[in-house]
Amino acid sequence: MPAQRIAENLAFINWTVLTSLAVGAYGAVVLAQLRTEATRGFLAFTATCAVVVGLLALASDTALPRALVGSPVAADPAWDLPRRVALAAFCALGAAGVVAVARRRRATPLAIAGLGAGVAVLVFGALGWGGGLPGAVLLLLQLGVVAAATGGVFAAMILGHWYLVTPKLPEGPLILFARGLTAVLAVQVALFVIWAATGAGPAGTAPFAVLVGPWALFVWLRLVVGLLFPLVVSWAAIQTARSRSMESATGLLYINVGSIAAGTILAAGLYFGAGLLV
Repeated sequence: MPAQRIAENLAFINWTVLTSLAVGAYGAVVLAQLRTEATRGFLAFTATCAVVVGLLALASDTALPRALVGSPVAADPAWDLPRRVALAAFCALGAAGVVAVARRRRATPLAIAGLGAGVAVLVFGALGWGGGLPGAVLLLLQLGVVAAATGGVFAAMILGHWYLVTPKLPEGPLILFARGLTAVLAVQVALFVIWAATGAGPAGTAPFAVLVGPWALFVWLRLVVGLLFPLVVSWAAIQTARSRSMESATGLLYINVGSIAAGTILAAGLYFGAGLLV
């Protein structure tokens, strides 16, 4: 039954993965543009990837069902149009930012505006599926950290490849990305414990009840595969980047792309399928 429930709401899981990847990767581009010496090629390429994934997210958004099947999560269609407009604005501003970078212009206000549109997408998504303001705040926090982890590790993996063609690039940018990713994963682990202890989410479970029962396998996989394992790998990526072993650091980030993406799928499946925040 749990696997069937997740499959029935796969469209919402797909939206979460695509939107998180797009918004998170673009946020990483803005961070790199403001705080690091990342190359113009990396910024333009990663931003382009974010825009392309954003367009896929917009296409998936227009195909979302109006209601979830057999789930305690209630969808509010009043937020569908604002969410889609924000997604379209994110893609348009992101594309304009790519052109600006390609023309050797920093265009910081444009980049920040694109990121703001991405955040608005997450806000409207949380309002649409949070089941009221308190639930929307919790869901927005979940979507925010999921986007930072999913898009952040993707951008960090791409940045690792840039060291293969730009050997003189200082290790600072990759270390910053790896540290940021480690911090986000640590926050996610803390939130997992808090939400499990309080039974957060539309399902309203008893404290730590998510660790047993029909959904326990997916919850434990979320914790071990999607949070604890990539947290250790991210720490290892910091150490290898410090020693300028960039190929090893990139390989570790490759592993994290898969594990964090799996964790995002599990988190989205547990929310939209069972109403659980983990």
